[in-house]
Amino acid sequence: VAIHEIEWKSKVLNPEGEVKEVLGKSGSHDVEIAAIAREFGLAYQFPANVLKEASSIPDKIPDAEIRKRKDLRNDIVFTIDPVDAKDFDDAVSVEVLESGNNRVGIHIADVSYYATEDTAIYSEVKKRATSVYLVGKVIPMLPEKLSNKICSLVPYEDRLTYSVIAELTPRGRIVKYEIVKSIINSKRRFTYDEVQEIIEKQEGDFAEKILLLNKISKTLRSQRMKKGSIDFFTPEVEFVLNEKGAPLDIKIKKVKDSHKLIEELMLLANKIIACHVKPKSAKDYYPFVYRVHDLPDKEKITEFARFVKSLGYSFDTKMTKNSKQFQKILDEVKGTDEESVVNEVAIRSMAKAIYSTNNIGHYGLGFPDYTHFTSPIRRFPDLVVHKLIFNYVDGGAKINTPLETLNEICTHSSFQERNALEAERLSIKLKQMEYLHSKTGNVYNAVISGITHFGIFVEINENLAEGLIRLRDMESDYYIYDEKQYAIIGKHTGKRYRLGDRVTVQLVRVDIEKREIDFVLSDN
Repeated sequence: VAIHEIEWKSKVLNPEGEVKEVLGKSGSHDVEIAAIAREFGLAYQFPANVLKEASSIPDKIPDAEIRKRKDLRNDIVFTIDPVDAKDFDDAVSVEVLESGNNRVGIHIADVSYYATEDTAIYSEVKKRATSVYLVGKVIPMLPEKLSNKICSLVPYEDRLTYSVIAELTPRGRIVKYEIVKSIINSKRRFTYDEVQEIIEKQEGDFAEKILLLNKISKTLRSQRMKKGSIDFFTPEVEFVLNEKGAPLDIKIKKVKDSHKLIEELMLLANKIIACHVKPKSAKDYYPFVYRVHDLPDKEKITEFARFVKSLGYSFDTKMTKNSKQFQKILDEVKGTDEESVVNEVAIRSMAKAIYSTNNIGHYGLGFPDYTHFTSPIRRFPDLVVHKLIFNYVDGGAKINTPLETLNEICTHSSFQERNALEAERLSIKLKQMEYLHSKTGNVYNAVISGITHFGIFVEINENLAEGLIRLRDMESDYYIYDEKQYAIIGKHTGKRYRLGDRVTVQLVRVDIEKREIDFVLSDN
């Protein structure tokens, strides 16, 4: 239930409140999703006027609009997405030029054509700022008529797009590019697995183009890493659900060449857009939305250096401005037991990437200029960037959105992004708990992911579920927390458990209401 008018007059009595809304039976998939949406203030349903406005948008693209655009409908353009994707907001193309250079096209759904600033849809999208991907359910930013239908780059249908078309040398240098409104007709919808199979077997639909794009992406990636991009390794889970939304299995996603192929091309497009509006001088400044990532906090970096030193690695805190220093240590731990925990602690020591009109560059990517342009179906800043870049390219930078308005958009979008991320994490945690609920007594291999004065947090290797081993349950000794060594140490035996250590644990309790998972060391 949703409760309001809560009063807690005395600590010895329970608080009282009024039931505002009954969401449904606890434990059912849809009700749990609605509860998470409520908890994080996520708009779960679209207002009637927004749905009405969306339903009135015609499916057919007017001929007058087609004539204004670069017609790419005869080009071989295709999408590459997860198998369960419902909206496709980016498509790619490639051709070899007579010069030996490659012309790469990154074609992005043109949501801005439909969601103009005078519409109820735009107002709602601005409020939501992002789609939210909960386990088994997407809370979309756009109404389904747009996100899954007329804006989605589905195969064999004409779709309005915004294209970045770049000519690259075989070594990945940009010779020239154009940013242009276009119309495409996707010739194939690929899943990541299908593209991976083509890469591995060197055959299949449009194999020549896919293999060339894979080669180009590897060149771009290599360039990026040399210039100081940080390659964080953050494993993610995917759930196998039954028809009622209950988890049957949890798998760890594998990042393959097919994923990296799309990632590099999207990074290329985002970088080109940001560089295009970069002012040559102060008088050329054009208000714009950038995706920025600040230098890490000095205190957190000192902590990180101390932590990796306790594992036997060195990290020079004076070299923090050079992101290559981070990559060096991540390369050193690759394939070791402590790889995931070093990555995790490194990420925690980083600043958070945000949206800003002040272009301070992107530390993690090693890019001096970066923005978000490639996902307007699920991110509002991308939609804003589409409008800004169109005004810049077609209006000769004469039409400016006020800086104050853009600052408000950046602040709100950054907040909504963090909020959505927290909701997504809770959704994953609750599904992991639901999956483990019937598995009390099972023994798992795990890694120590956190150390506190009251216990150690562990993450199970096979499904990344995290829980707590309470110090009071560690009966083999009296353990003392050593903050500087990221460890707990047995007073009598000297036995030490340290952040990143591998342990074998037994599941003893799953409390979904309290959102707690408890383990004990199985060798205790």
